[in-house]
Amino acid sequence: MAKKEYTFEELSRDIVQKKFSPVYFFMGEEPFFMDKLTDLLINNVLSEEEKDFNQLVFYGADAEASAIINAARRFPMMSKYQLIVVREAQLIKDIEELNHYVQNPLQSTVLVVNYKYKNLDRRRALAGSVDKTGILFESKKVADYKMPAFIGSMLQQQNIAIDAKASQMLADFLGNDLSRLTKELDKLSLLLPGNLPKKITPELVEQNIGISKEFNNFELIKALASKDKLKVNRIIHYFDKNPKNNPIQATLPVLFNYFSNLLICYYSKDRSENGLMQALGLKNSFQVKDYAMGIKNYSAMKVFNLISDIRTCDAKSKGVENISFSDGELLKELIYKMLH
Repeated sequence: MAKKEYTFEELSRDIVQKKFSPVYFFMGEEPFFMDKLTDLLINNVLSEEEKDFNQLVFYGADAEASAIINAARRFPMMSKYQLIVVREAQLIKDIEELNHYVQNPLQSTVLVVNYKYKNLDRRRALAGSVDKTGILFESKKVADYKMPAFIGSMLQQQNIAIDAKASQMLADFLGNDLSRLTKELDKLSLLLPGNLPKKITPELVEQNIGISKEFNNFELIKALASKDKLKVNRIIHYFDKNPKNNPIQATLPVLFNYFSNLLICYYSKDRSENGLMQALGLKNSFQVKDYAMGIKNYSAMKVFNLISDIRTCDAKSKGVENISFSDGELLKELIYKMLH
């Protein structure tokens, strides 16, 4: 029987509702979700008065499994729970020894283990025990193409709306660096007026994040989809003059994502707006318009070749078989192939 896959949202909801598990094992490539869930537990399991005697934090570089087990087996003092937090657990050499406790944890202890940037070996005993008695949560990176929707979801929790273009601008500029994204969203939120409804616009992003609302990857895709050569060349010229805010390493994944999705569109049986949205997993209808336009202006073979060209450009931007071409020159060459 397959083990339950937990989502960040449902775990957050249960923690706020004080439905605690005796063991939380957070692992994976994305530390953002682990830190958020751990902070939620720290803020909800114990009151401030209870923390003095019932909260203990271990750090993996200095901790041994036996010390964590001994602490976890103690009973709380004048509290329903005690909270044990283990940070940087991937540095604990004998981490598998925790299995001796996890097999039969105390219900009065909430043990939280942060195992960052890697996954626990699911073939070994500890992972299996956590699955049976607690919660094993894999914190995965948010895919680039899911970032606009993720940004909207984050802001919705704060009763803040965001323009679709503004969301795409932030996603293109910041990628899936969630820590940086959170800081930028917090900054934008503070700039919004106190009255409702609150909404982040492209103008607000342009003025405060340093992204041009006219010359960005979002507008580049629109121009390429419609083969607006004048607009495309203006954007690329702007990128070349402002490489710090428009690095080729940020543009190439956006181009790759668009043309890869465009190739999927050619194999979609239903090429209506709803059909393409379903095939690509899109939530906003405005996004599908660029793909509908792309189908008209690019053949399937052209798209197939462009995907290869983007990969080659990416390799050259990293120094592979490239001695003298600058990033700006590489991007101009790639864009020329797209337009001709």
